[in-house]
Amino acid sequence: MKPLYRNLFLLFGLASIVVMLCTFEVDYQQLVENLGRAGLYLPAVIGVWVIVYAFNAWAFQIIVNSGQHAKHLNFKHAYKLTVSGFAFSYTTPFGFGGGPYRVMELGAHIGLARATSSVVLYSMMHILSHICLWSTAAVLFAIAYTEKMSPFLWGLFGLFSLAVLLVLVLFRLCYKKGLVVRLFQPLLHIPLLKHRMRRIYEKNLPAMQQIDDGVAYLHSQPRAFFLSLLWEYVARVVNALEYYFILLSLGVSLSFLDAVLVLAFSSLIGNLLFFLPMQLGAREGGLLMIVRILGLSTSGIGIFTSLYTRVRELVWICIGVSLVKVGNNKLMKEKS
Repeated sequence: MKPLYRNLFLLFGLASIVVMLCTFEVDYQQLVENLGRAGLYLPAVIGVWVIVYAFNAWAFQIIVNSGQHAKHLNFKHAYKLTVSGFAFSYTTPFGFGGGPYRVMELGAHIGLARATSSVVLYSMMHILSHICLWSTAAVLFAIAYTEKMSPFLWGLFGLFSLAVLLVLVLFRLCYKKGLVVRLFQPLLHIPLLKHRMRRIYEKNLPAMQQIDDGVAYLHSQPRAFFLSLLWEYVARVVNALEYYFILLSLGVSLSFLDAVLVLAFSSLIGNLLFFLPMQLGAREGGLLMIVRILGLSTSGIGIFTSLYTRVRELVWICIGVSLVKVGNNKLMKEKS
């Protein structure tokens, strides 16, 4: 990536941090008091993400190194791109910021088309791991809390199962045949835009096809495909420790299974409202709904969970932004 673009990412990250600090949901005195009550649970919540990002980085490293190029991304630099990429995703609407950053950093070493296919693949794998977590949680809830399954919830369970099946079929087609060209083709039929879109399509078709070939290439390597999905899925499960520690700090008695269900439901609501920067309010609303369904205490959960997660996000955004200027010249090396 050119130094100018990297500096722009850095400035954007710093500006986002300032905005977050200025719009924090509690005043300074309340923040100090609440953090004092958190004790060692807050470092534990922040520390969980050292492990979560490690599994994310392993998945990303496998995908990048499975591409059709002669460069190798080591784990240290995969971890840097993972943390920095998620930092920019947290601070942009729709979470779009992390993808372009990773593409531009990798593109300087393996070309933009291959870098884009790697990032698209990782984004798809990240989404697929969420779907796997939601599916696991739905089955576990139906088994462990059968007495809470009303006809309405069984109906939702059936609709969810059908939706998951359809999404998995769609993902299989995307992995097998690529994604970018097929996403662009509907734009060719929009009135007033179709002629301009066709010119763009015809001009960039070779590059888009190269990206799709890179996406489809991973489908021909089952070991790399399933190993990267496994690490992403493990990252989601480990992430449940965040809610486990938060709820324990509030005196809520729960099992790790409960924490997995809380994470799955709150993340489902947050992703349904993905257009909100940092999913403001969405996760907390989902959290309150699931803890009530599980019969857990809800006193103060929304406020304290918001505090914990915002502080954790702020810490990791600061770390991710600070890593933007680190280790870029030796990001990748020739495969031995």
